[in-house]
Amino acid sequence: MEYIQVTRENIEKEHICCAISNNKDVQVSSKKAWLTNRFDDGLVFLKSTERGKCFIEYIPAENAWNPIDADGYMYIDCLWVSGSFKGHGYSNDLLSACISDSKEKGKKGLCILCAAKKKPFLADPKFLKYKGFTVCDEADNGIQLWYLPFSPDAEPPKFKECARHPHTDEKGYVLYYTSQCPFNAKYVPIVEQTAKAHGIPFRAIHIDKKEDARTAPTPITTYALFHDGKYLTNEQMNDTKFLKLAGE
Repeated sequence: MEYIQVTRENIEKEHICCAISNNKDVQVSSKKAWLTNRFDDGLVFLKSTERGKCFIEYIPAENAWNPIDADGYMYIDCLWVSGSFKGHGYSNDLLSACISDSKEKGKKGLCILCAAKKKPFLADPKFLKYKGFTVCDEADNGIQLWYLPFSPDAEPPKFKECARHPHTDEKGYVLYYTSQCPFNAKYVPIVEQTAKAHGIPFRAIHIDKKEDARTAPTPITTYALFHDGKYLTNEQMNDTKFLKLAGE
């Protein structure tokens, strides 16, 4: 397998793996805009040259769009291998490239969000454990911060206090999300329209600044749905899933 790094210079012509290829599609344009604005913060997007979902996205933890204290670490936004790409060692390739790059840049280690059991859009804990990652912090909702230190004396990363106890003070459904996930550009408006049509209290909060992401009341900022203050899920909703969740 050959890999290519997506940069400001080639992003318009490169397929970004986790959405459809048409640059005019709102999912693609929103994701590419988000990526482009992160390159100056040190974000790296490495993907297979083949079309498909096979890539790793990582950034210096000081610039991560998550409420974590992990100075000196590299934070992995996403490591995604799916479909026919599974089972060929590509996850190992991508993670190894991230480790090598991070060591060259003098990082203390890697960190990534996960959970004790596999959850949608989060890393597989079995894979992380196999690669030497361990849990260094856990929020009340079961979302964990895992890390792979490059030296035994590296101080473990941790969640900020706002993320350790995920909650909101609002009634009804409240969604925090960013443009990091391309599917949000399509499906968040669909859920907003569905909720309105059925008279379901719903408010979507689009996090569009790093500072807001780093003080969010949830360890997961790409998509975090709450109901009456309680965290529910990080799984993207379409109209059918949302109505089922809401009991409609």
